[in-house]
Amino acid sequence: MLEILKAILFGIVEGITEWLPISSTGHLILLNQFVKLDVTPAFYEMFQVVIQLGAILAVIVLFFKKLNPFAPSKTKNEKKQTWSLWAKVAVAVVPSAVVGFLLDDWMDAHLYNYVVVAVMLVVYGVAFLFVEKWNAERQFRIQSVYEIDYKTALLLGAFQCLSLIPGTSRSGATILGAIILGVSRSSGAEFSFFMAIPTMLGASGLKLLKYGKDILDGAADAPNQTEISVLLVGSVVAFVVSLLVIKGLMEYVRKHNFSVFGIYRIVLGVVVLGYFLLLH
Repeated sequence: MLEILKAILFGIVEGITEWLPISSTGHLILLNQFVKLDVTPAFYEMFQVVIQLGAILAVIVLFFKKLNPFAPSKTKNEKKQTWSLWAKVAVAVVPSAVVGFLLDDWMDAHLYNYVVVAVMLVVYGVAFLFVEKWNAERQFRIQSVYEIDYKTALLLGAFQCLSLIPGTSRSGATILGAIILGVSRSSGAEFSFFMAIPTMLGASGLKLLKYGKDILDGAADAPNQTEISVLLVGSVVAFVVSLLVIKGLMEYVRKHNFSVFGIYRIVLGVVVLGYFLLLH
């Protein structure tokens, strides 16, 4: 029961932080410093990525009509527009897919620690404040996800590569990139959500394959009943929380900028760095 309660907490943190530009992976790494799941290291390495599948399902549910090119209510032109959107999303995820595949093991070994997380929280917090100030009087050239062209999609994909560093935030990197490229906040957030679908499916699939291979090779133990329950509960909670957070964020960005998240990142990064420096 205690592990299930911990899984619920991890699911809540994942569901909130996956979509806000504050780094879900960073928060999970930090949470794991204080709330340790009673699981094997190999399982936890897989868990902190695969739990994102619950969050991804929330995007599919909320935007199903917009993302479904087969919807009978859509006109021929609308279906064509939807296929075009998917093609741009596919282009956008190529950079991070290539870089992530090549550097996955190296990043796991060298970047998943509190120092990197804290520094990235501060760096991108400052970046958000700077970009929002620079952007205050600027008119966005792109007001809809359908207006995003292939060049812009590819550039957004390049920005997403930055999120491979824990503490950066996938949504934060892509939304920040969208603002710099002249995409409205709401459209940038939406496109970031859509990019998350193939990105996280791919990342989760890669982690599951590696975990399965390690089990077959004897380098990791097969998950026990408690670990399977932890993964399922965490994912379901992440899904439910994500439904609420995505709706709230889309309402928020229509009226506000992201400066508040920049301030939050800086404060949290400084607190985390100070806390762990005192411990060491």
